[in-house]
Amino acid sequence: MKSAKQLVSSMVLNEGLKYIEKNPMNNLTKILDWGDKLATENDHKNAIKTFRRICSNPDNNWYKLIERFFTELNPNARKKFITNFFVNSGLVGVPLKKKQQKKYDCNIPWAILMDPTSACNLQCTGCWAAEYDKVASLSNSVLDRIIKEGKELGIYMYIFSGGEPLVRKEDLIKLAEKHDDCMFLAFTNGTLVDEKFAKDLARVGNFALAISVEGFEEETDMRRGEGTYQRVMKSMDLLKKEGVIFGFSTCYHRYNTEVIGSDEYVDYLIEKGCTFGWYFTYIPIGKDAVIDLLARPNQREYMYRRVREMRQEKPIFVLDFWNDGEYVNGCIAGGRNYLHINSNGDVEPCAFIHYSNVNIKEVSLLEALKSPLFEQYRLNQPFNANHLRPCPLLDNPNKLKEMVHKSKAKSTQPIDKESVDDLTNKCQEISKKWAVTAEKLWKESKNINKSKMA
Repeated sequence: MKSAKQLVSSMVLNEGLKYIEKNPMNNLTKILDWGDKLATENDHKNAIKTFRRICSNPDNNWYKLIERFFTELNPNARKKFITNFFVNSGLVGVPLKKKQQKKYDCNIPWAILMDPTSACNLQCTGCWAAEYDKVASLSNSVLDRIIKEGKELGIYMYIFSGGEPLVRKEDLIKLAEKHDDCMFLAFTNGTLVDEKFAKDLARVGNFALAISVEGFEEETDMRRGEGTYQRVMKSMDLLKKEGVIFGFSTCYHRYNTEVIGSDEYVDYLIEKGCTFGWYFTYIPIGKDAVIDLLARPNQREYMYRRVREMRQEKPIFVLDFWNDGEYVNGCIAGGRNYLHINSNGDVEPCAFIHYSNVNIKEVSLLEALKSPLFEQYRLNQPFNANHLRPCPLLDNPNKLKEMVHKSKAKSTQPIDKESVDDLTNKCQEISKKWAVTAEKLWKESKNINKSKMA
């Protein structure tokens, strides 16, 4: 059931979109006028001001990204993205989330990441999911209940990972159809996308994909298996043809950083139809984790600088899960902005933190958010005054060790049950090395911000 504000907002947006479609870039300011009337949060008002500046400069890369939005996407995807992502998840959801957060005295996330299945059709080097029980899954009824309970708390953004979530693609399409006021995103290896699924995505409109790719053919097939890259490129062609929203998800590590940060790489993925890109750095989770894959501090600094350059030059939205900590005041996990529910139902603070006190099959979403480990996150965030060291595992491993022990959380790794002491010991050396580089970058960033304010 949509709220009164959602109904009014949808009606206004429907009329606004009809108007915009006639001459998108010239008429876009009209919908920004309506957005001003709907916005209640300062962050939203500032975002609208930023969009106005962008729309006044046709040479700006962000202007060109908006042009791509209106020329490359199908009308249904455009409409659902604006209605569900900007209005329901933002203008409507964020104020409700803050209200519920105060009421229940716990973190309420903006998004929920959940694993419909642990099954996967690939076996990638360094992937912790390779150690999962391949039959673990969240039933349709549990997934549906999580979304229903989430919407009551103001959560309208739902993300799928795994395993390979598209093993359950028919079920996920049905969820997107049922909850057509929400926005859905799946992190996928992309190899199970076919023509029918691409058409289904175009039809529902509120379901986007983040496709895993590790570089060009050599780098991708090195971790994901021979032939994977070509299958992924074919999938992107199918999605672009149908006007579906999709982007790339790239894990950077010791052996691919310079390639995936290159102009050649990003420009090619823009050409393939990617409208966003999500960078992650490799995390050594699980007994068979390859420590050698960890990115070195100079490589992480390289990505810090490259992502910021891309935002000034490329018609694509890119972000770096770790290096963008300065924009979100540190770690966003533990329900602060998102949480993770694995395929067994264990509610974890983060996709990379496999410890939990509760299982969603036994408790409500709200009860999970009030669990001991989540409370430890809330009490300790941010984990470092330097937000370029946001992570309690990769950057502040002793913090994670302390929180897990205090909360008496248990390992959710189904096979090796890796202790938090063993896990954090892997990150001690690299965290100390990164601290030196991060301190230099943090001072540099603060000086830049001071000069802008002067």
